[in-house]
Amino acid sequence: MPSAPSPSPDATEAGENDGAPNITPAPLTQEAAKTEKGARANLLAWARGIELREFDQAWSLMGDAAKAQTSKAQFNALFHPLSNITVAVPDGEMEGAAGSSYYTVPTTVTGTLADGTKAVLKGDVVLRRVNDVDGATPEQLTWHIEQVNLKPV
Repeated sequence: MPSAPSPSPDATEAGENDGAPNITPAPLTQEAAKTEKGARANLLAWARGIELREFDQAWSLMGDAAKAQTSKAQFNALFHPLSNITVAVPDGEMEGAAGSSYYTVPTTVTGTLADGTKAVLKGDVVLRRVNDVDGATPEQLTWHIEQVNLKPV
């Protein structure tokens, strides 16, 4: 992810990363959790976290690969300068490959910088779930964000 502009000292909004509300996705049936419905539940919780400025909670919904790509501090810095954040996550594309399912969604994040300039980030967000294979951990068997490829436009 690219680095974000430095926020102005007054850019912090009340409630940022205060843990409320909890954005954890609602539980689904075991079968529904394996499908696109499960992927979207995780994705929508992640998007809601960003819109509500709960960046730490949104980051926690990402898998190890995405966290290795972008630290929590980098993730926060990307969105922190923005106010009035909107995250658009239309329907994506489901694919399967060698024991895993992937859900790729073209994502657009819009917001306003402190100087009133509109900022737009676009790119794919990729979710992954290991299919029911022997030796898979419970965490691998749930949908998680594998990659966040947002770039300023």
